[in-house]
Amino acid sequence: MTFRASFLYALRLFFSHPSTEKNSHGGRSLLGAVLCIGISLVPLVAVLVISSGMIDGITGRIIGLSSQDLQVRVNSYSSDVDSYEKMLEIKERLSGIDGVTGVYPEMQGMALASANGIRTGATVRGVSPDIFTRNSSFASLFKICDGNVDLSDERCAVLGEKIAETLGVRGGDKISLIAVNKIGERFVPKMSQFTVTAIVSSGYQELDALWVFIPLETAFTSLSPKSSQFIFGLTTPDPFASSLGAIKKAVHRNILGFDGEEPLDKSRVYSWNELNAAEFENFSSTKILLLLIMLLIVLVASVNISSALVMIVMERRKEIAILKSVGASSSGITTSFLAVGFGAGVGGVLLGIPLGLLVGVNINGLVSFTEKLVNICAKVVYLIGNGNAADFEAVRLLDPAYYLQNIPVTVPFGELLLIVIGTLLLSLLVSAIPAIKGGKEKPLDTLRKM
Repeated sequence: MTFRASFLYALRLFFSHPSTEKNSHGGRSLLGAVLCIGISLVPLVAVLVISSGMIDGITGRIIGLSSQDLQVRVNSYSSDVDSYEKMLEIKERLSGIDGVTGVYPEMQGMALASANGIRTGATVRGVSPDIFTRNSSFASLFKICDGNVDLSDERCAVLGEKIAETLGVRGGDKISLIAVNKIGERFVPKMSQFTVTAIVSSGYQELDALWVFIPLETAFTSLSPKSSQFIFGLTTPDPFASSLGAIKKAVHRNILGFDGEEPLDKSRVYSWNELNAAEFENFSSTKILLLLIMLLIVLVASVNISSALVMIVMERRKEIAILKSVGASSSGITTSFLAVGFGAGVGGVLLGIPLGLLVGVNINGLVSFTEKLVNICAKVVYLIGNGNAADFEAVRLLDPAYYLQNIPVTVPFGELLLIVIGTLLLSLLVSAIPAIKGGKEKPLDTLRKM
């Protein structure tokens, strides 16, 4: 039996219609197996697209708005960073390194932010006055909610949306920052007043709840230098490129003084993945766990192919006996049933992958629609139970305190290809036992019963 003959017989088995073969329960079961695989692939693909978009979105914000691609940290007790002018000198020095596209000096410390009788902890970031326009990540990832991002005045501040909401301030309002300065053995509070020029949002409340931006020069007088961090954020052409390691080595050589410069005292260089290793390991492990759960669903669904093929083998015993009596081989029959199982996997992939991508790509609209529907139902129930919906709090399906307000859509084609290949191999695997059984059917035993 040639491969072509096996393939043609597989086509007949796969596309046999119940209307032409009235008792073909196997054909119906095979169609059900295709639908089950397709349906099981929808959540798997949707989870892959959504989790990839969430991880890429949060990662991009942490890199672009916090750690930068590379980061040079200088100890606060180093004499190289004891003034604003010296930090600008280091900035110019690092800007000359090959592969470094931007250098952003920063003095970062903790303070108590106060306004309207409300106090909350804040991470105060002393940055260059033009960082919101010169830094492409700041310009593209920050959304201006109120005011104008202008840090040209020495007593102006830009607040994250969540911390501004906590303090109850808007653009033009006054806030106080209370830092602790150590003088000898005593800790002396230092209070500085600022005018809020703008309120910005990174789309991720965990970041927006902490950040207060002030001019770098003002930070030297408003924060305690000995308890602050002195950071130089370095941008490169691509933080995910393999060349990042070579650029890091060049920066390391420079701060050690191997390029003819004076060595920077008490300084080290880090890459973005070193600074945020715990967060990204958590993201990756969560994504893998979700995908494994979804893969188990696909595995269970693929078992339907095996049961459908068992039924088809039982229904086609007479056909198999006749084919074998005219010269068909056992391996040829087995190949036909393997092809049927593989075809069921292909059908499931063709059904499930596009539907999963459709769900993943439109997840923001689906979440918004579902959220509105849930809130309508919840509000009706609350109104019936309380008689007044004035105190009703809207339900948030994706709380922006823990998730991005809008999920970026990322289609990981490489991982999608692995899912397709894995599904097809799984279809072949579960088809093996019934296919081999069909190939071993004995024609004489079957023909005697006809």
